[in-house]
Amino acid sequence: MRRSASRVIRSLTLWSAVFAALVLLFRYAAPTPAEALIDERTTLYIQTDGGIVETTAADYLPYVVAAEIPVSYGPEALKAQAVAARTYILASDRHSGANVCTDSACCLAYLSEAELRDRWGSDYDADLAAVRAAVTATDGQVLTYGGELILAAFHASSDGQTEDSAAVWAPLPYLVAVETPETAETVPGLASEAVFSPEELAERLGLSADTPPEAWLEGSELDDAGRVRYLRVGGQSLSGGFVRRALGLRSTDFTVRYADGAFIFTVRGYGHGVGMSQEGARLLAADGWSYEEILAHYYPGTELTLLPPQVH
Repeated sequence: MRRSASRVIRSLTLWSAVFAALVLLFRYAAPTPAEALIDERTTLYIQTDGGIVETTAADYLPYVVAAEIPVSYGPEALKAQAVAARTYILASDRHSGANVCTDSACCLAYLSEAELRDRWGSDYDADLAAVRAAVTATDGQVLTYGGELILAAFHASSDGQTEDSAAVWAPLPYLVAVETPETAETVPGLASEAVFSPEELAERLGLSADTPPEAWLEGSELDDAGRVRYLRVGGQSLSGGFVRRALGLRSTDFTVRYADGAFIFTVRGYGHGVGMSQEGARLLAADGWSYEEILAHYYPGTELTLLPPQVH
């Protein structure tokens, strides 16, 4: 009886020790609210056609990244885009009561689940998982300069060099012209053409030239990035930005000639050219660059910072 009791006591002691160890393991391994993703604890307010919607960065960012950049650009380019988009959203102050809107012409692009299912088809689950992985891998990461969130501008592509923000908006020390790897060989469609009759050009640019169309072109002034600062046409000096908007050109990196009774614009790149080039990010990622290196290249002088949850 004594031996039996002794064995029972030893057995109970052993199982008590195991139970205590399991309790401690669970206590330290189980996630607590404080350990949840920063993006999950960051509240966002989005201006939509139906009003302001409350969401989280974790729920919203994947649909922005998916709208802004193809999944085929690779994990590091997706991560770079996630950081840039997160920074842009949290730094934005364009809308009263909201961080950003869903209009790409104003803030950032956004695609709903239904729109992404239509775009990706049978690849929807895999593609969304890749985008979510990029967002999660950069959880809470933003770009700062001097301790402040930056204006994380980005665009589709540039031809060899990005644009200085001073040529488009205002000078910012981290939005300066840098080299970018796109070429006509590496980016199909980098160059595009737009053709206008003299009548259409005059109407769109507000010209009232009384000389033959072949005499309208008087040259252009380029900025340091090689883009058109001013185009002298029909006796007027027009900014490259105005010409781009009036004619719907893909960028201000263009040349123009008059031939066969029409004005032919040859345009290189797509977008305002400031900040990160998305095609450039794709090419750099394919060349082995990490997303940290890509961001440091396109936003020189900035720091990759882990931002505390933004709860409102």
